[in-house]
Amino acid sequence: MITILETSALNTVQDLGRPGYRNLGVGTSGAMDTLALQVGNILLGNQMDDACIELQTYPFVLRFDAPTTFAVTGIDALIELDGRTVLPWMVETAAAGQVLRIGPPKAGARGYICLAGGIEVPVVLGSRSTQLRGSFGGLDGRPLEAGDTLRTSGTALDVAGYGALPPAAVLDTMAGDKDAKVINLRAMPATDYALFTPEGQKRLWETAWRITPQSNRVGYRLSGAPLELRHRVELRSYGVIAGIVQVPPAGEPIVQLADANTVGGYPRIATVIEADLWRLAQARIGMRIRLHECSFAEGVAAMQPVNAYLDDLRLMVAHYRSSARCRAGMKTGAKA
Repeated sequence: MITILETSALNTVQDLGRPGYRNLGVGTSGAMDTLALQVGNILLGNQMDDACIELQTYPFVLRFDAPTTFAVTGIDALIELDGRTVLPWMVETAAAGQVLRIGPPKAGARGYICLAGGIEVPVVLGSRSTQLRGSFGGLDGRPLEAGDTLRTSGTALDVAGYGALPPAAVLDTMAGDKDAKVINLRAMPATDYALFTPEGQKRLWETAWRITPQSNRVGYRLSGAPLELRHRVELRSYGVIAGIVQVPPAGEPIVQLADANTVGGYPRIATVIEADLWRLAQARIGMRIRLHECSFAEGVAAMQPVNAYLDDLRLMVAHYRSSARCRAGMKTGAKA
């Protein structure tokens, strides 16, 4: 059991999402940075779809009401357990009554508090994710508030003090701007790409698009020189998934994200590949993104390093925990 002591707006319970219901008008939701959530769950020996707390605003403070093993992933921030600094991407165990405080991130945007055993909230349509617009899932379908309590299904682990290298330190980035405020992403031309003028197509790849304050979990609205169509078109509605880049009549793109609508009708100029969506999730308001054209085959192949990173982490955690149990057994035998 944990108790929320302090929280800002829009921090929620999320898991890997709610697939399979888009035909009924129910979006996927889930963690914006699914890679950070998976890393946290692997470190703790959880199921991959166990729920966590997704942080979008800071500071965030909680109290552990029972011994609990946890990891904070996704961000580089000042994290303190009863005033003692703990590292992100590391496994730690808190005693009952200890307080965890997470300050504004120095790098990254969304943090993930993963707890051994995951967070126990009701499963709605196969997921524990919060769907804010529908007011269901998570904790009563709403953001977390001070005074809320959340149950966990696990107990404190007998090992701690190990962690993961952040994905940004392991996975290659796109060659491009060296400015830390520019996020380079790979994208494929989408269904309606040919409807745009050659100048608009060229501008899509050459512009460093700024993420505007009108951005959220539904989508990032981008600011830059408008992208023009060859001629006015009216499209039938189509299915929408995270990563699709739509262009409304004003010409400034919108990248759909975790809480995207299930259908849309704006022209689709590109799609950010799945392997890079975690990078987009960690981009802050005011930062810029630059899209780099890639093929479908390149987009599929880009998932291989991501999967290899997760597989290597599983092996490391299994080896560490096995070794720790052996050391504990030897100590117990020596005492006997």
